[in-house]
Amino acid sequence: MKVTGFSHITLNVRNLQQSLDFYQGILGMTVRHLGRSDAYLEWGSAWVCLVERQNYREAASGYAGMDHVAFYIDEQDFNEALDILRRNNIAVVRGPVQRGTGWSVNFLDPDGIQLELHTSTLDIRMESWR
Repeated sequence: MKVTGFSHITLNVRNLQQSLDFYQGILGMTVRHLGRSDAYLEWGSAWVCLVERQNYREAASGYAGMDHVAFYIDEQDFNEALDILRRNNIAVVRGPVQRGTGWSVNFLDPDGIQLELHTSTLDIRMESWR
């Protein structure tokens, strides 16, 4: 098996339009498909599928399931991203903090799913651990 990189993540959401407002409007993702109960959004080389679930259960109490989804952002754009989060009253749950050689901030989407913006690549992170 030769996995070559991140493909996508599928997130269960309780309100597709509210999630689109967040992912498209605030994070700047591009909608590639919009169905009745799902949407596919592109963001650089990553893509995210949002699926509206009628029997949605709150994300995360405990450690089972997904912890967070992290996306890369250039360090030169990091402070602007922080300003966008603040202007839109997005709940920041950790950071901004320097982790290894990069900056990181964790925040919540409308369904309480934890997202991270990180300025370091895996190669750079591994260099700091050697």
